[in-house]
Amino acid sequence: MHISELPYYVKWFIMGVVIGVVAGLSALTFYLALKFMEFIFMLKLVGYEIPEPLGEGGSLSYIFHVGHVWLIPLSTMLGGLLSGLIVYTWAPEAEGHGTDAAINAFHRLQGRIRRRIPPIKLIASAITIGSGGSAGREGPTAQLSAGIGSLIADLLGLSTEDRRIAVAVGIGAGIGSIFKAPIGGAILAAEILYKRDFESEVLFPALVASAVGYVIFSSVVGFTPIFGYYIGVFNPLRLPLYIMLGVIDGLMAVLYVKTFYTVHDSFKRWRVNNYVKPVIGGAVTGLIGLLAPEVLGTGYGWLNLVEFNRVNAFISPIVALPPLVILVMLPFLKIVATSFSIGSGGSGGVFAPGIVIGAFTGFNIWLIFHHLIPGLTPDPAPFVIISMLAFFGAAAKAPLAVMFMVIEMTGSYQLLPGAMIAVAVAYLISGDYTIYRAQVPTRRDSPVHADEYREPLLMEIRVSECRLIKEPVAHIDENTSVVLNRMLRYRYTALPVIDTGGKFIGVVNLHDISGGKGRVRDYVKAMRYVTPESTLYDVMSLMSEAGTTWVPVVNDGVFLGLLTIENMNKVYTDKLRATRQLTQQLTRTESSN
Repeated sequence: MHISELPYYVKWFIMGVVIGVVAGLSALTFYLALKFMEFIFMLKLVGYEIPEPLGEGGSLSYIFHVGHVWLIPLSTMLGGLLSGLIVYTWAPEAEGHGTDAAINAFHRLQGRIRRRIPPIKLIASAITIGSGGSAGREGPTAQLSAGIGSLIADLLGLSTEDRRIAVAVGIGAGIGSIFKAPIGGAILAAEILYKRDFESEVLFPALVASAVGYVIFSSVVGFTPIFGYYIGVFNPLRLPLYIMLGVIDGLMAVLYVKTFYTVHDSFKRWRVNNYVKPVIGGAVTGLIGLLAPEVLGTGYGWLNLVEFNRVNAFISPIVALPPLVILVMLPFLKIVATSFSIGSGGSGGVFAPGIVIGAFTGFNIWLIFHHLIPGLTPDPAPFVIISMLAFFGAAAKAPLAVMFMVIEMTGSYQLLPGAMIAVAVAYLISGDYTIYRAQVPTRRDSPVHADEYREPLLMEIRVSECRLIKEPVAHIDENTSVVLNRMLRYRYTALPVIDTGGKFIGVVNLHDISGGKGRVRDYVKAMRYVTPESTLYDVMSLMSEAGTTWVPVVNDGVFLGLLTIENMNKVYTDKLRATRQLTQQLTRTESSN
């Protein structure tokens, strides 16, 4: 028996395990490649030992040091050059943040991802981030896992629908593996495709795949949450503060999205060779890195330091600035650095920068609250953690998944009530802005589900769009013999009846006047009619009820004409053809973007 013929849960348990193995190995491969590139560029070239998060061997006693600080821009520019050469030579669609490309493949490309994309994305992203580019590792891992998931579906001869599911499962499993957040990763697979909806068919295989990928990745890297464990106690008195934090995070999420796509679109419009653009983006990032090296790379280690209030580690190597001044600037500097690193054509994810920006924002808000009410806010960690998820949950339009991911990444389940409040507020404040342009609002708006949710075309076309005919009709005072001849000539078994003022009276049937005696008024029967605002669905219902191939069209009692099935069918066919052409055109346009 072929796998496609197996029951749903059996098929997707098997596929979930297979995709999970792929995701775990992909995450591990990318993780090791990234560490190697960081070693080459940051440690050997620049002499900058980037702080690591606690779950990856980092320490809270980190001491900042950069050996050759002026080489930071050189490193980021060199990374942009190499990344651009690789991407634009072999796979231009691998530029930018990979999660969006994978979402686009689900909605608009039938789940197809070119086979060369995964390895190119891996190498280009490792170089971009390892050389100091401000980007995350979730996007490359998502596109890597999704691409191999698409390949597996093709090799197994699965349907287009199954290929799409495999791509979505790959997204969630890859992210869940590299973030060591299997629950959040599984939910993300179903949630990240839409701004305010859920792909329920993805959830079961995503749970399986994310769990398997997590075990494989963590067996090598370690099972400690990326940012260690936060063991503080939840204080319900802080809930109003978390609401205010959610408002700020929502506004910052809008700033993040608008800044990113302003830079991204500017580079797209700029008539400069594509190979040069990532170099320019790298130069801007490198110059920001001279002022604040904390923006370079993923920023996970710096996030851990700010979470546990190790502010003395934050130093600018070229300007004597107090650590608190640097921390106030960091959310905005990180937004700009990320926008130029990825928006210029560099390769990397936007998830990690998002949670780092959220963390710095949370710390700055905590500083204000701590100054005003120190007894209620002794520790920045709750604000840093909740701000991480509120900020990116709003920016990614994936509040549920991001909430669970950040909680898993910090081991802080006791903060769930505050997190739920803050992310809901931030999601509300951020409105329709999303960092993932390929998302669609709901399942109804996805080309994948267009046929499921589209109203029948008959219910969309109005009678006013159709051509009406004025003849044949019967006048109320006519002799039945005249009307009978008219029916036989036009081959109608019934005719609408109007009076001298053009008012619709009813209908006269061939069977009733077959004797040819009397006047029409003696044989008139009532009949329902349609108006110009009626739909063709209403017309079909009335034709079926009356047993005719036409219906009278009346407006304010005045007879306008007959709508025949031939004229109705012509409009329907033309509209159907136009709708299909428009759908194909939009799909091609969205795919090219």
